[in-house]
Amino acid sequence: MKKSTRVNHPPNVEVPAGNRPVVAPIYQTVKFEFESVDDTLRALSGERPGFFYLRSSNPTTRALELTLAELQGRDDCLVCASGVGAIAQTLLALTRQGDHVLCFLESYGPTRHLIRRTLARFGVSHTLLSIADLDAIERTLAGRATRLVVFESPTNPINRIADIAAITRLARAHGAMTLLDNTFAGMHQHGQYDIDFYLHSLTKFASGHGDVMGGAVIAKAELISTLRQDFSTLGGVLDPHSAFLLQRGLKTYFVRYRTQCASAQQIAEFLSTQPAVERMHYPGLADHPGHALAREQMSEFGAVVSFDLRAGAQAARRFSEALQLFAMAASLGATDSLVMPPQLLGSRDLNDEQQRRAGLAAGTVRLSIGLEDVDDLIEDIQQALTAAQVA
Repeated sequence: MKKSTRVNHPPNVEVPAGNRPVVAPIYQTVKFEFESVDDTLRALSGERPGFFYLRSSNPTTRALELTLAELQGRDDCLVCASGVGAIAQTLLALTRQGDHVLCFLESYGPTRHLIRRTLARFGVSHTLLSIADLDAIERTLAGRATRLVVFESPTNPINRIADIAAITRLARAHGAMTLLDNTFAGMHQHGQYDIDFYLHSLTKFASGHGDVMGGAVIAKAELISTLRQDFSTLGGVLDPHSAFLLQRGLKTYFVRYRTQCASAQQIAEFLSTQPAVERMHYPGLADHPGHALAREQMSEFGAVVSFDLRAGAQAARRFSEALQLFAMAASLGATDSLVMPPQLLGSRDLNDEQQRRAGLAAGTVRLSIGLEDVDDLIEDIQQALTAAQVA
């Protein structure tokens, strides 16, 4: 074999039976081959196991999918290149012209855009309610055939708690499927409920380090099978190296998540005593409207602390700019703490009345708590509150 051929066909090294790597390898390959045409056709038809093309599956991405499914208490999962990709591809795969979707003011901005703008262009209608209005949810489902109920808990950005049992019961009674964006709660929570599809931005707590993007939809195997062809055709594939980094991040997921939640609780308790703070939005506080429901539904209350500064938007801007240990950046769930002032919270598609119903105020600030020492974070918050009031 000539050397120019050898570099394209290197020697094959197989790990002997009974001798396996402690850390699974990255299958950084787009293509797989079989010994014959017949074997290839059997694999493509599902008659035998195997891999053919990265856009459909890959051993590294598949290992991540199976891990995530088990964490959420379901059979199967599909991963893709971003959290928004998971939302978009799932919505496109599940809806068609003439369908109706029930969604909520208290939700991630891109989710609202996908439902209110993208799906609308293809003839999918929607109703936009508040997650707290169970009577309106029941009236809507009883009065109109609905394909999907799309919601979050806790909600982004102010941690409202959805009554998951009530919403799933109403949806099931009226023949609607449920799709829960479970990103704030994490992969290990809410699996006990009768949810059809769980969505996650893996960019957040799964990665945990703010250096890789990914998304996932998790469900029973028979439901995932209805999405698989559309996910492959839409092409928003997660590359194997990102899948490897996400799988590595999951090794410290519980340690990180529980530590961040414990720090968030302390920070929320501190903020609740500050005169500059008009209202807290953290479900771990006993006076949070959803505290009892959160205690029933969740094992931890989350790592996002939101609150309203009494002095409004400019004070919130000054507070955010004065913080030294919180990066003013999008996303959440990373080892570093982050802040989002009201000017960046992404609710510009809602009018003033809708923002009021969603619980957003002029001075709403969202903190994502990282792994810094909690006393250092509280000291930083204290000095930023002082700076915001005297400026």
